[in-house]
Amino acid sequence: MSADIETPGQISDVNPAQIVAEAARRRTIAVISHPDAGKSTLTEALALHANAIREAGHVHGKAGRAGVATDWQDMEKQRGISISSAVLQLSYRDQVVNVVDTPGHADFSEDTYRALTAVDAVIMLVDAARGMEVQTRKLFGVCKQRGLPVITVVNKWDRPGREALELLDEVESVTGLKPTPMTWPVGIAGDFRGLLERGTGEYVKYTKAPGGATRALEQRMSGEEAAALEGASWQQALDEHDLLTATEADHDEEAFLGFRTTPVYFTAAVANTGVGQVLDAIVDVAPHPHDQDDIAGHTHAVTESFSAQVFKTQTGMNPAHRDRLAFARIHSGVFHRGMTVRDDKSGRPMVLKHVQTVFGADRSTVDVAWPGDVIGLVNARHVNVGDTLSENGRIAYPPLPVFAPEHFRTVRPSDLRVGKQFRQGLRELDAEGVVRVLTSDSRGDGEPVISAVGALQFDVVQYRMTHEFRSPVLFTELPYTTARIIDAEDAPLLRAHRGTEVVHNADGRTFALFTDEWRVRSFERDNPDVRLEELVATSD
Repeated sequence: MSADIETPGQISDVNPAQIVAEAARRRTIAVISHPDAGKSTLTEALALHANAIREAGHVHGKAGRAGVATDWQDMEKQRGISISSAVLQLSYRDQVVNVVDTPGHADFSEDTYRALTAVDAVIMLVDAARGMEVQTRKLFGVCKQRGLPVITVVNKWDRPGREALELLDEVESVTGLKPTPMTWPVGIAGDFRGLLERGTGEYVKYTKAPGGATRALEQRMSGEEAAALEGASWQQALDEHDLLTATEADHDEEAFLGFRTTPVYFTAAVANTGVGQVLDAIVDVAPHPHDQDDIAGHTHAVTESFSAQVFKTQTGMNPAHRDRLAFARIHSGVFHRGMTVRDDKSGRPMVLKHVQTVFGADRSTVDVAWPGDVIGLVNARHVNVGDTLSENGRIAYPPLPVFAPEHFRTVRPSDLRVGKQFRQGLRELDAEGVVRVLTSDSRGDGEPVISAVGALQFDVVQYRMTHEFRSPVLFTELPYTTARIIDAEDAPLLRAHRGTEVVHNADGRTFALFTDEWRVRSFERDNPDVRLEELVATSD
């Protein structure tokens, strides 16, 4: 992936020490938060500070300022929200940083949760005024479940907000992690003068660049110089720093990696202020790729033969070609272009000739990649989300979370002449996980049922079917709110139950849809021996 890495001719050319060295150079991290806390803006600012772009965009695009590279879909640009996770690969200080920018809206949380299976740590973004919002708390719960180390970034310090110490108290009470600030703001929220770097005692004063699209000017000075320049604001920051030191709120790498503490940074990402310290933190404190357990509990070292897991598929990134990209996180070994791999489901061999690295919607061919890297497999039609790819086809990593849908609609093309485009579009959106496409026993193939975690997913379907697949669609809302996995032989019993419909997905699994939980309990009471299995995860 990096231009300075020599491509090995064969797998045997790469010794374990080289794999360890390359894995140690990599950091793979996701940015998570509640909507509108500034995830995409921070990701863009990180790219700017890594010199990957010349100017940073902004989610709510101002005149003369581009939108962010990670929000590449037209609908994202129009609404100012991320609806799909995106990947950037950055080179910084001779390290390779893979950043996954995730959707914040709860309706797209399944995409976010799957992205979290592909990273080794997260940046949790906290709005300086709003603190730990609902979706941030939910996403943190997933990080806790997976044991992902958390770097906390308090964003928007250039706007009026709460007191810094109050925000730290909230982070600790919600997460149970002890905050250990690495930088401390000089000036209250809305009057951001600069940062006290707690490790060195230096003051970093910022001057916002005109328009805010380029890096803010930095001026480093000693504590004595800061006191003369900033007066009471510097003294307050110094007093609070001393208080943090007295309460042992100092960074400890072992405690951070052990999920007991969270280093904290303060930024104004839209002004590109305080971002360089966050980028340094990713390199200095975030963990590099490590050994992974497969579904059987066997540990696979990063030095073993190639293995990777697909966590996302995406169509329409290249409108000229309408190709499909499968994103896979490498867990072990080395990828080189032209190698043959097998997936864990079918064992069918696949030659990886067309593989790319991505930067938002921009792509380039990759010849070699290492543990921690995210690669995009072009038009790998038989590869699905959750599949494990390996050289022997016998490795299977744990399945990715599947959310319980709460919204159901039938869908049909508004123009019957575009039936082919309609079917193709639904297949692609189902494969991506934008919605789930189901076939009803009572309605048949001609009237598919689509299910979603949140209603905004239907807006995405409508937009993409119209603009990407050239097949506008019509929806009919269904009364169901709950789905359960059932055994196929029990379908007749469920079909006979009032307020219930039986459907099947593309994998052949059978589900019963219920109008409400009362119907579920009623059926369970009358049929205690019938399996009604809840889906793996929910958005709650």
